Amino acid sequence: MGINYNELGFKCGLECHQQLEGKKLFCNCPTLNSDKESDIKFERKLKAVAGETGDMDIAAEFEILKNKKILYEGNSEDVCLLETDDEPPRELNRKALETTLKIALLLNAKIVDEIQVMRKTVVDGSNVSGFQRTALVAIDGYIDTSQGRVRIPTICLEEEAAQKIEEGKGFVRYRLDRLGIPLIEIASSPDIKTPEHAKEVAAHIGMVLRSVEGVKRGLGTIRQDVNISIEKGARTEIKGFQDLRSIPKVIEYEVKRQLDAIKQGKKLEKEVRKAEPDFATSFLRPLPGAARLYPETDVLPVKEDKNYIEKIKKQLPKSLVEKTEEFEKKYNLPKELAKELIDYENFKEFVKKFSKIEPLIIANTLISIPKEIKTRFNVDSSKLKSEDFEEVFSYLNQGKIAKEAIIDLLIKKIRNEKINLKEFESVSGKELEKEIKKIIEEKPNLSVSAYMGLVMGKYRGKVEGKKVMEMLQRFVK
Repeated sequence: MGINYNELGFKCGLECHQQLEGKKLFCNCPTLNSDKESDIKFERKLKAVAGETGDMDIAAEFEILKNKKILYEGNSEDVCLLETDDEPPRELNRKALETTLKIALLLNAKIVDEIQVMRKTVVDGSNVSGFQRTALVAIDGYIDTSQGRVRIPTICLEEEAAQKIEEGKGFVRYRLDRLGIPLIEIASSPDIKTPEHAKEVAAHIGMVLRSVEGVKRGLGTIRQDVNISIEKGARTEIKGFQDLRSIPKVIEYEVKRQLDAIKQGKKLEKEVRKAEPDFATSFLRPLPGAARLYPETDVLPVKEDKNYIEKIKKQLPKSLVEKTEEFEKKYNLPKELAKELIDYENFKEFVKKFSKIEPLIIANTLISIPKEIKTRFNVDSSKLKSEDFEEVFSYLNQGKIAKEAIIDLLIKKIRNEKINLKEFESVSGKELEKEIKKIIEEKPNLSVSAYMGLVMGKYRGKVEGKKVMEMLQRFVK
């Protein structure tokens, strides 16, 4: 039996972290992630101190107990004195802030009157200074999903952390190139109802992020953290998601882990865990609290002019969520297919040019068929070019081939084989009917699906499956 998440008192929220292009948040270094040999090397040790509440953060205290030496390295191409904590920060990157404002508005959030940069205690070594600079930009946003509205209480702009590259006995090593890259943090309320719903929310936010220029693309530029709790359990933050498909599986594992612990009478503590490749989770550290925040003294608050915000509102791009919905309705496409098509520039052009072909067939040819060619036939479909698709669509539009021939023709294009259209000429209705009657006579009392297989096998790529099925239903009782 499946898990009833509602009965468990399941609560789940999402934190999405997205890197931005351009310059770093508080200096003029580029966001390159240089792979050049390190020409900057130094080491530090950090200690935890009490925050403005008078308490020491539990996560900071935990890290200090490890007593590890922290080694840093980087290349001066994208690392300066700010990243080494040898000079104060410059003014907040206005371009990064504008990108954040656009994303916040697309998420239906309210921009705060004054943007105050804060210091967040981080003593695991990922920030050389011992803190991360973060600024609250917007509040009270939301997105509408298939399972209701999911609130987004905070949207922040902050510094990306350094990248851990090695950890051993008594030391941890970080690369500084990533440190200081502008990072948007979008946090949802615990309105997520199921593991699959969490995946939907993450995908929706991801599409909003991709709608705005200035957002980095590629592996490692976006990360999701999931916060989970159940009745009699403990709030757990899970880090390390790169693939959206893993989110439901990791959540299911974590819920089962907590349920098993409760049955065994174990006391669960609030903690941060890491998502592992096998969808299990492993302990990282205690869950941090509010004691780690205090105001940044080197960066002045930013007051946003209302006229400026209104100007940005008027210039907002159409979100990819809206574009997807338009594709669904206009071309009668499934949602998942529409999502993948919005980045395919030639789709609209092909639909317009080849008006006799259903948009769904064009969409499947561009998105689904290349995947099938790769998995089913073990052929590298990445070699397909736009002109290859155009040629095949031209044959189909003129009635020279049936849609069932598309896969075979594209494989020939990949292999640079000569195309002889006579191999794929559509069979006339009269010939098809004659052959169907013959097969039924020779092999009586078979099922419709069995006859379908025989006919399609004989006329591979030359007849439409729909047409064959219609005829068979007439002749097979």
